[in-house]
Amino acid sequence: LSGAPKIRACEIINELENNKRGIYGGAVGYIDFSGNLDTAIAIRLCFKKNGRVFVRSGAGIVADSVPEKEFEECINKAKAVVEALKAAE
Repeated sequence: LSGAPKIRACEIINELENNKRGIYGGAVGYIDFSGNLDTAIAIRLCFKKNGRVFVRSGAGIVADSVPEKEFEECINKAKAVVEALKAAE
């Protein structure tokens, strides 16, 4: 979830993003007592830190991506997470 070439993409991300990604983009999962494994990549998520809830979302950027559409996609994905949180209250 960074780009290619990897090192330069990570440098650009560090220049543009003012917060660390934390678990965003990482693998999350569990192994149950029967030995079954289930994992996922955290591309839409929320987490609570210091009493505040944060929502993260992203979009796949390719050569012909339209920046405004990609941004809109991120907002829509984040809104879905917020709505799920509201429904869970």
